[in-house]
Formats: sequence, C-alpha cells, structure tokens
Amino acid sequence: MSAATTRQLAERISVLLTDRMHIKGQDLADKLDRAGRRLPRRERMAARALAEAAHQAQNPKLLLQIDEESVAANYDICVRYLNALNRGYRLRGVLMGVSTSILFSLLIVMAVLLAVLMWRGFL
Repeated sequence: MSAATTRQLAERISVLLTDRMHIKGQDLADKLDRAGRRLPRRERMAARALAEAAHQAQNPKLLLQIDEESVAANYDICVRYLNALNRGYRLRGVLMGVSTSILFSLLIVMAVLLAVLMWRGFL
C-alpha cells in the first residue's frame, strides 16, 4: 500500500466524519480529538490507528513500518460504522427522546393534580 493510498483512506474517513457526524477539523486526528466519545471505542481506536498510519506515510522510512492489513481492517471498521449512520434514524431517536420526556412530565403533572384534588376533597 502506497503513502498516497493510506492518506486517501484517512481522508475518506475524515470526510465521512464531517458528513455523517458534523465534526469539523483540519485532518483526521483533529476531528477525532473533537469527536471525543461520540464515536464508539472500537471505531475511535481504529480511526486513531488510521490517522497514525497516515501520519507515518508522510515519512518514507516510516512508510515501511505500516501494516497494510491492519490499515485495511481499520478502514473497514470505520467505514462500516459511519455508513450505517443514517440522519433519519438519529432524528427519530432525538424526537423519541423529546416526546418521551414530555409524556413523562405530563404524567407526573397529572398525578400531582389528582393528588391535590383528592387531598382537597373534590374527588
């Protein structure tokens, strides 16, 4: 695997992080720092290894030390996770969370209202 290929793989993951998770930054390492724990541990470690390989690919002597199989495996892990992210699915999750919170709050308010009405003797 050449240095250009390794950098292209890292750039592809960087673009996917921007497109799918709206994480901004200059390169993959910067975006991973900004992403923090929004990425699952396995994918975060794979992306870090890919960013390190892209950094090593800039030096011809370090390029020989890069394990191409692990770079390909890490790329596959990252792409599989990031391609599975769907904006509609995330939006549905957020809306479900908000609606659940509202319904729970209404349930608590109704229970308190019934308790006050019973205490006052109206029920």
